[in-house]
Amino acid sequence: MSVVTSKSPAAPVTLKSLGRGYFDRIRGGDLGALPAVLGLLVLCTTFSIMRPVFLSSLNFANLLTQGAALTVIAMGLIFVLLLGEIDLSAGYASGVCAAMLAVLLTQHGWPWYAAVLASLVTGAVIGLALGVLVAKLGIPSFVVTLAAFLAFQGVVLLMLKEGTNISIRDSTILAISNNNMTPTLSWAALALGVLGYAATQLWRARRRKQRGLSAEPLTLIALRVGILTAIAGTAVYVLNQERSRNAIIVSLKGVPIIVPIIGVLLVGLTFVLRRTKYGRHIYAVGGNQEAARRAGINVDALRISAFVICSTMAAIGGVIAASRADSVDPNTGGSNVLLYAVGAAVIGGTSLFGGKGRILDAVLGGAVVAVIINGMGLMGYSSGIKYVVTGFVLLLAAGVDALSRRRTAKR
Repeated sequence: MSVVTSKSPAAPVTLKSLGRGYFDRIRGGDLGALPAVLGLLVLCTTFSIMRPVFLSSLNFANLLTQGAALTVIAMGLIFVLLLGEIDLSAGYASGVCAAMLAVLLTQHGWPWYAAVLASLVTGAVIGLALGVLVAKLGIPSFVVTLAAFLAFQGVVLLMLKEGTNISIRDSTILAISNNNMTPTLSWAALALGVLGYAATQLWRARRRKQRGLSAEPLTLIALRVGILTAIAGTAVYVLNQERSRNAIIVSLKGVPIIVPIIGVLLVGLTFVLRRTKYGRHIYAVGGNQEAARRAGINVDALRISAFVICSTMAAIGGVIAASRADSVDPNTGGSNVLLYAVGAAVIGGTSLFGGKGRILDAVLGGAVVAVIINGMGLMGYSSGIKYVVTGFVLLLAAGVDALSRRRTAKR
């Protein structure tokens, strides 16, 4: 006698069930990016009330470019943090790569694309060296990257001849952080981004249905696309307004070029982490390294690759910083760059304990840090107050992460 079994269809997903699941995760301690989003809303509201100029199109554009370099560095740090490691050298690694860019451009006459490529290769080599020391020799990442933090300060000084400031004149490099797209191109980029996001969501839902899995309802997809369109559309509208105080001499309109660059990095790295086997292995190793090793994952190669990505992203951050400052000096990548980058990742929701985080966390956390610095600067507070407030926000974010992990472990 044979028993015929049939595969039961997946239960339909509704907005109500998704909402219930989201609130269940929050009650269970998985807050995700909620603290960063709420903090960003509170900060923006507060600064807007106390200093109305905070909402001006000029200041909004300045915010986007001000936090770009540390946001990109934070994106790379997330790969290392997901493994439960740390890279204390990312800030000065970006300085070394920026110095490489400046020296090749000004002293050796290299074209901008070759100098940028050399800068990125330098970052990758730095990450490879750090990764090998951590993964193959077993030296703790804290010690390795602390030593590199100290050494890279000296490397920058040597490359810049003990303190020389190298001005960058290449128009393409300067355009990265200082120029804007035209208003028409800004709207076109928005339309392309929204259509791409909608197509990706619909394709994902269709694939899940074809495999007999539960898929998100079209109403939720439409809601997400509508919210994205409203927020991004408002931002583009504001940025397309004239920001120059004298438009006859120079006109400032459109979305800064650095915005779509960060958008491409966000989409690309998010795809790597969320949609590839490599990304799944990153989360698996961060969650339980020994279990991942027994499952056949090459843990050492994965750890090395994470440091390579981190330092390469630091190199991109160094190029962006050099573009914004129009120059490179011994302080490029130094001072508070590393602290702000790590803070951006943690404030955005990435765990310091590994296994939890998204590339979007770097963007959200970078926005929080940039808003704090910008808003308090408009209010006339000193650098000391800015450091204290940023440190408090970072401590609060780390505390929330620790408490949520403890609460999850008790369940």
